[in-house]
Amino acid sequence: MDLLRSIFKGDKVIWIIFLFLCLISIIEVFSAASTLTYKSGDHWGPITQHSILLMVGAVIVVLVHNIPYKWFQVFPIPLLAISCLLLAIVMATGFFTGDRVNGAARWMSFMGIQFQPSEIAKMAVIIATASILARGQNEDGANPKAFKRIMLITCLVCGLILPENYSTGMLLFGTVYLMMFIGRVPAKKLIILGGGILAFIVLFVTFLLATPNDTLEKIPMGHRFTTVKSRIADFSGKEEIPAAKFDIDGDGQVAHARIAVATSNLIGKGPGNSVQRDFLSQAFSDFIYAIIIEELGLLGGFFVVFLYICLLIRVGRIAKKCDRTFPAFLIIGIGLLLVTQALFNMMVAVGLAPVTGQPLPLISKGGTSTFINCAYIGMILSVSRYTAKLEEQRLHDAQIPMLIDTGDTGNQASTTISDAQTAADPTAEMLNRDAEFK
Repeated sequence: MDLLRSIFKGDKVIWIIFLFLCLISIIEVFSAASTLTYKSGDHWGPITQHSILLMVGAVIVVLVHNIPYKWFQVFPIPLLAISCLLLAIVMATGFFTGDRVNGAARWMSFMGIQFQPSEIAKMAVIIATASILARGQNEDGANPKAFKRIMLITCLVCGLILPENYSTGMLLFGTVYLMMFIGRVPAKKLIILGGGILAFIVLFVTFLLATPNDTLEKIPMGHRFTTVKSRIADFSGKEEIPAAKFDIDGDGQVAHARIAVATSNLIGKGPGNSVQRDFLSQAFSDFIYAIIIEELGLLGGFFVVFLYICLLIRVGRIAKKCDRTFPAFLIIGIGLLLVTQALFNMMVAVGLAPVTGQPLPLISKGGTSTFINCAYIGMILSVSRYTAKLEEQRLHDAQIPMLIDTGDTGNQASTTISDAQTAADPTAEMLNRDAEFK
């Protein structure tokens, strides 16, 4: 028991949520990876690979949550430079060589290992935003310079992500926008920014719907325009098609995902009994929530939503206990990013949003996203360790006046106060080491 406590430090609720998500991931990816099994001919191959990735991810959580949170402020400096360089290389490779997967250049290989630079970029932007907001706080809110610096970094990174991955760029920008709102950036600036972004989206969508596909394909860096146009048109289309004329194969994954949801019930068909997994090419990734509902029913689907909501609530409680702004902004940004991405994935699966290609955090099969999401959980746990020490220090501080009020006088009172302060000193020194960055 002592060994487990020494390894799994930090907030216990966060650990429980993480372990539940990993357990659901193993069960559902094993069931949903039927297409991969068919292609590889190895029944255990896909789930063995995924289980190894989750175990490595768990090691990442343990390692990261032992790092004092002050060191996270160093991460954006190298991560921003590396991620921007890699994003530029991926974009240039896709543009000049046409080497794309599903019409988009989002992956690159290093020593035979594929990864997405956008995942690294998201982490860098979230940490950088938290650091800038923390340093720019004053009595009236965030310093105006903080807004300019955050926009400079965010626009640069999102500008490199957007041509190949619109949903990821919009998700990251939206998370940063919410962080600035929580970080007390002047409302006037946020209203102007929000209005400008909304106007741009309306104009962009109108342009896509009004422009012929042949013209869109000729626009430089517009290779994703026709895909985005078709997804928006499919989602917003109001024309009802008779069942006899409905082309389920032409509709692709969306139709099979909706069938999976519609054919479920309160308790589902049971793990491993999905039918639509064989027709969904991304059943183990983008549409895994539809498979969860089909197999685990509405109860299983609500339970997954409940886990993400609990994660966000718990992050808010941990942030509330922080006496410094950087760790609070950091974990709030992480929580918003994870939960917003999860909501996008689930809304797509049940037909409430157009297809975005966002995986379900900590559940969908993936390498880069799994490792980065595990690092996020480790950061949250690191901050929770700090707040636990902070609570311990406050408890020690509260005991000192209680000892003074006992009525002791003279040397006895001095000795009692000295003993109480001595007991509090180790915790105070530990807090200072964890919090101060030089």
